[in-house]
Amino acid sequence: MTTDTTGTVARDGESRPGGPADSPFIRACRRRPGPHTPVWFMRQAGRSLPEYREIRATVPMLESCRRPDLVTEITLQPVRRHGVDAAILFSDIVVPVAAAGVDLDIVPGTGPVVAEPIRTAADVQRIRLITREDVSYVDEAVRQLVAELGDTPLIGFAGAPFTLASYLVEGGPSRTHAKTKALMYGNPELWHALCGRLAEVTLAFLRVQIDAGVSAVQLFDSWAGALSEADYRRFVLPHSTAVLSGLANAGVPRIHFGVGTAELLGAMGEAGADVVGVDWRTPLDVATGRIGPDKAVQGNLDPTVLLAPWQVVEAEVRRILEQGKAAPGHVFNLGHGVLPETDPEVLTRVVALVHEVSSRRADQG
Repeated sequence: MTTDTTGTVARDGESRPGGPADSPFIRACRRRPGPHTPVWFMRQAGRSLPEYREIRATVPMLESCRRPDLVTEITLQPVRRHGVDAAILFSDIVVPVAAAGVDLDIVPGTGPVVAEPIRTAADVQRIRLITREDVSYVDEAVRQLVAELGDTPLIGFAGAPFTLASYLVEGGPSRTHAKTKALMYGNPELWHALCGRLAEVTLAFLRVQIDAGVSAVQLFDSWAGALSEADYRRFVLPHSTAVLSGLANAGVPRIHFGVGTAELLGAMGEAGADVVGVDWRTPLDVATGRIGPDKAVQGNLDPTVLLAPWQVVEAEVRRILEQGKAAPGHVFNLGHGVLPETDPEVLTRVVALVHEVSSRRADQG
């Protein structure tokens, strides 16, 4: 028997009724029936919300991620406004590598910028392993949020080793990942050393969140779609597997997500997650065939659809819910993050529509 950090006790993956572990979101992640299809949005706590922009007007991104009071408030904002079925911790994927000693900043309009990109084995050695004390602000924020959220589950998250490595090698965001691939192909030993160290940092970061009480975790491999399946299997899969398998006995569902990963879905499904996130390029019924029948899926409305007239949004939501029936569990989400120009009222309407349509479907079934 393992302790489920949502406050219930799990035996062979089954949770006792009550609390976040019995929520529609966790039930879907565990491929169990629920009252409706759960819905949350990647980047739901962010620039689409005026209340978020007000808070962030004078606070740099990394500072906001290190202040438990701000993390708590920002994380709660979309739950209050939209009525989503899960909250996701407000943070950034580079928070743990900054805690591990990497000199970086999140530059407005650009993203993470690394002062000294990784080039040598000595550079890798300077990335130290992190402890709970290194990210005590995350531990504190999660504990505050769990107390505030009640029965609403909180999702913790981290960046996958490949995506983190790409930032560290490129020195910042990249469209081609040319330096990343050059290192990967040209010096595989150094590449695996870097990703192995980042897997250790990521695993430690997720364990801190789980120990503090998150109900699920998501591993973001945002840039994995830049690779072929063969390269993914050789250079990425072992390290993502190290993270996800390292949480196999943690008692919480594990979600794995990437962008542009249509040809990688089968391989990503092998990494050890319970749920595979799917971007908008692949229909959910097709994705389920590639991932296999033993995984739930998450997704996959194109974020730009939210900028279209409501009748278009409604039709797409209904289509995705219909295609999601092919999976043994479906968490409705976008195929990537909420765009800053999105009208928050549309997000609220989508949540209501997903609940309405999927509840009616359950009543009829």
